[in-house]
Amino acid sequence: MSTAIVSNITRDSWAEELERLFEKHYQLVYRTAYSLTGSAHDAEDILQTLFLRLLSREVPLDLKKGPEPYLYRAAFNLSMSVIRLRDRQVLAANVETFHKPRRARETESDEEVDTRLHRAIAKLHPSSAQIVILRYVHNKSLTEIAGIMGTSPGTVAVSLFRSRARLKRLLQAPEGER
Repeated sequence: MSTAIVSNITRDSWAEELERLFEKHYQLVYRTAYSLTGSAHDAEDILQTLFLRLLSREVPLDLKKGPEPYLYRAAFNLSMSVIRLRDRQVLAANVETFHKPRRARETESDEEVDTRLHRAIAKLHPSSAQIVILRYVHNKSLTEIAGIMGTSPGTVAVSLFRSRARLKRLLQAPEGER
């Protein structure tokens, strides 16, 4: 969708235009949310929440400038909120499990590894996590990521290198030291 089309939206045509935006970009929003939360249910909720919020308000100025970067950032921010809320709920609900020993890493299922990876990504600085998701989930080039993030490809490359190193440390650290 071109920026010109989005910038010419009137209040009356907003619902129709939002439907077109949804059809074109729902996969971007869903993949972003799923890659961060690791949950299809949460990703669907985030997708729905994002578009319902857009429907209930005026056309955001950032959306007029470019729908894809705006929707990506919105999905990322909603996903991070869900992760933080989920972590607070788990901590409050599972106090008795804090001191139970964890199974050896060699016996971890793919689901457990995915969960640890999602949690490790959530511990990165938000801009670093965005770069990791854009690169490895959405297969964006360093130049494309730089355009979305409003920075240079060199800065993206350095951040990606540091983020991978931090993820490696987080994933290799014992459970209590993360």
